[in-house]
Amino acid sequence: MAESRYRKVIPITAQAVWGSNFLYESEKKIYPRTVQGIFAQWRWFFVALTQLVFYGMPWLEWGQRQMVLFDLNARRFYMFGWVLYPQDFIYLTALLVICALSLFLFTAVAGRLWCGFACPQTVYSEIFMWIERKVEGNRTARMQLDESDFSLEKLVKKWYKHFLWITVAMWTGFTFVGYFTPIRSLAMEFFKTQMSSWEVFWVFFYALATYFNAGFLREQVCKYMCPYARFQSAMFDLDTLIVTYDQMCGEPRGARSRHDEHVANLGDCVDCTLCVQVCPTGIDIRQGLQYECIGCAACVDVCDGVMKKMGYPLGLIRFSTQNALANAWSSSQIWQRVRRPRVLIYTLLLLFIVCVFLISLALRTPLRVDVLHDRNSLARISEDGQIQNVYRLQLMNATEQGQTYRVAVTGMDAIRLSSENTFSVDATQSRWAVVRVDIPWGSATAGSHKIWFHIQAVDIAAQVTEASVFLVPH
Repeated sequence: MAESRYRKVIPITAQAVWGSNFLYESEKKIYPRTVQGIFAQWRWFFVALTQLVFYGMPWLEWGQRQMVLFDLNARRFYMFGWVLYPQDFIYLTALLVICALSLFLFTAVAGRLWCGFACPQTVYSEIFMWIERKVEGNRTARMQLDESDFSLEKLVKKWYKHFLWITVAMWTGFTFVGYFTPIRSLAMEFFKTQMSSWEVFWVFFYALATYFNAGFLREQVCKYMCPYARFQSAMFDLDTLIVTYDQMCGEPRGARSRHDEHVANLGDCVDCTLCVQVCPTGIDIRQGLQYECIGCAACVDVCDGVMKKMGYPLGLIRFSTQNALANAWSSSQIWQRVRRPRVLIYTLLLLFIVCVFLISLALRTPLRVDVLHDRNSLARISEDGQIQNVYRLQLMNATEQGQTYRVAVTGMDAIRLSSENTFSVDATQSRWAVVRVDIPWGSATAGSHKIWFHIQAVDIAAQVTEASVFLVPH
């Protein structure tokens, strides 16, 4: 009896599990239909804008250097007129915090606008799908081509498509590396086949990532790999603008002739499924809000097109909020709810951080100094009977012109510099300066005494004070 019950509880054999799709469902390839409309135009506008910035920025110059360059070898970051050193990493951190808060704010107000219009995954998927449509044809032609037997036409179209994809991906990888190696020098190294192994690695790595993510994975990156899709619900509320289907107007759905007026007992939805066919992630927006929706509004454009042809009111699928649909709010009522506590907190916090960031940059001293005590000779007696300590000062010029700096020291009685005290540093460069500090014998007790180095620019108003210690031997 026990054996019989056990067989009922576990009726699936290993062969049944491994020989079928019991544990998973294979992904079907999605063939998005071409769509036209106001949101499609906005999407292509952001595609053009983001790629113009990404591909064009490394080629622009500011003074005698690249406008934006993260020079890891020299340990300097150039951003427009700013020269940042590793000690200025707080500014890069602040930029990341500002971007994160902006994303939270935009998501709380209007859902996944970033994902649908400006995310690199969306942008490059759009570019690769545009190439695919130009080479293989529209949605029906692509489906027929994939289902057809091997032929010369199929080989040529597939080869040509992948050739264009690889070309775009390689140029993207090259541009990416151009933000870390001066892109003009990188171009010369490429033509002379003198690129370093790390440059070659990162060009191919980023190119392969672009090629596979935009060419093959596409919506699966958004659905399974991107963490943003998983925690977006924490930033959504009932007043967040999202792509919604108006069930009150659309249901019950049903097919009908284009020239028929409203059919009794049927809503506006003609069940054409075009909203599903244009969706890049393959979902049916009529089933409600889903985490796979990236907010691209392709379904809004295509549905409005159908409603125009049918002579029905537009907006069956539209940007709206769950509260607006439930309470039949007008547009003015929807926008009034934008000024809710969550949005105001995000906005005030973002403005505060941006203001602090800009003020800090404006008041930033264009000079950085590191003081290191010479470990080879912590303290010694000089030829004239003075107690002497040796220090190494790293002077970092964060301006676009060469500067001369004067060094002074304070903190102890009769303390003085017994070495050169004036040093020149080229524009946006750094150098190590060795200085010797003396005090008279017997003027201080044995031990460690705190002193201060004062470094002042000769030609500009820039001064830095750094603390160190002076060691007096027993």
